[in-house]
Amino acid sequence: MVGTGPRGRQSELARCSVVGYHGDVIYDKYVRPQLPVVDYRTRWSGVTKGHLRNAIPFRAAQAEILKILKDKIVVGHAIHNDFQALKYFHPKDRTRDTSRIPLLNQKAGMPVRASASLKSLAKHLLHKKIQVGCRGHSSVEDAQTAMELYRLVEVQWETELARSQPPRPPSPPADPSTDSDQYLDDQYWPTDLTAGRGAGGAEDGFSQA
Repeated sequence: MVGTGPRGRQSELARCSVVGYHGDVIYDKYVRPQLPVVDYRTRWSGVTKGHLRNAIPFRAAQAEILKILKDKIVVGHAIHNDFQALKYFHPKDRTRDTSRIPLLNQKAGMPVRASASLKSLAKHLLHKKIQVGCRGHSSVEDAQTAMELYRLVEVQWETELARSQPPRPPSPPADPSTDSDQYLDDQYWPTDLTAGRGAGGAEDGFSQA
């Protein structure tokens, strides 16, 4: 997100990345905020003025992204912030927030009720460093990391949820208009991600910057 409004304190979406179950990139675009940008927050967001020059308008991006998320289980870290930036509410029973899983905290040797950062969980459980350097976070890397963490505890977590939640109705047939190929726009891809990108997965992980 970047900062808009008085003193740049309002957060607006500037880049959205969606990955599939195995981390393959389904959607990755820069998004033009509705208000003028006051603070690009580049150190954290990785977004610069140049990135937004040809960015897709927010409402158009929102429509594309919500088509992808419809009827999916969506995984993310502190994902309520992502939904807020999208001006969207995803069904609770289809949302998996890796910042709120006691199972992950236990595996990482952290207090069960603590709100662990994505960076900390990645270091302790995946043995990898993310969000390093001064060029800002990569929303693709964050999304892929959240999905990796989810897969670590997926079976146990889903089993526990199945016991505590009523069964959800089956999803309607897939809408061909949501074909993921139309959401991959080469001009928006960071150069280090253009090689070896895969096809879309069955379940979606989500993150934004």
